[in-house]
Amino acid sequence: MKKTILLITGLIFVLMLSGCASDKTVQDVGAAYKGKTEKQIYIEGEQNLLDGNYSQSTKAFEALDTLFPFGRYAQKGQLDIIYAYYKNGDVPSTLAASDRYIHLYPMGPHVDYAYYMRGLAEFYENQSVLDQYFNTDYAQRELGPLRKSFYDFSELVYRFPKSKYTPDARKRMVFIRNVMARNELETGVFYYDRQAYVAAANRANNVVRHYQGSTSVPGALVLMTESYTKVKDFKDAEQALNVLKLNYPNNESIPHLQRDIQRAEYKDQHTTNRKKA
Repeated sequence: MKKTILLITGLIFVLMLSGCASDKTVQDVGAAYKGKTEKQIYIEGEQNLLDGNYSQSTKAFEALDTLFPFGRYAQKGQLDIIYAYYKNGDVPSTLAASDRYIHLYPMGPHVDYAYYMRGLAEFYENQSVLDQYFNTDYAQRELGPLRKSFYDFSELVYRFPKSKYTPDARKRMVFIRNVMARNELETGVFYYDRQAYVAAANRANNVVRHYQGSTSVPGALVLMTESYTKVKDFKDAEQALNVLKLNYPNNESIPHLQRDIQRAEYKDQHTTNRKKA
């Protein structure tokens, strides 16, 4: 009985502290925007957004959401804060604000924008300041955020094919797909350079099978041909070379690949004959 009373007392105390903390948050926000109406706070957020003062803009929209969560400008504020967070370089808050908007207004007229901003934030998540001045190979970096970005853009394209953001999302999806294919190909080259030819061929095969139409397919076919030749799998080497000839007849690697296969076959046959003799 005493334990139960203590537990209830403890819960009441925690709730009181939580309530005090919540009240304090509201009071703090209210103090910063004391005497301002919902419209005034919204206009202040918009003006800061236009002026490029994104930090102050987010504060205004956060205050709007705290003080007037069901007000006339609530939905607009929650939409604008997504962009303010994004421009302020706050990726986690951009994603959280986008998710919240999608959850609250799944059928809203601007929910396509929330999907687009999710993808955009993840697209640039690993971008550093140096990337603005030096060309960065995305294929050399962690691709997790780009994969998530691809998913968000694909959701936008699927759900809102006529959205004004869809054309740009499609272009970014093509870019991401090429990056992922190049990453797979570069991994294959890494294995090939270390004489892990079977692993190299498997990586190249993944590019051909899963990233058809990407800019890395010709290089993958070349790597497949070279890798199969190294392990004396001449049938698969010839097949990969034939696919390369058929789809990319002007590829400059074709002549030397043909010679390499012929030399390897001749050498292998000569070695076999000597062993028999």
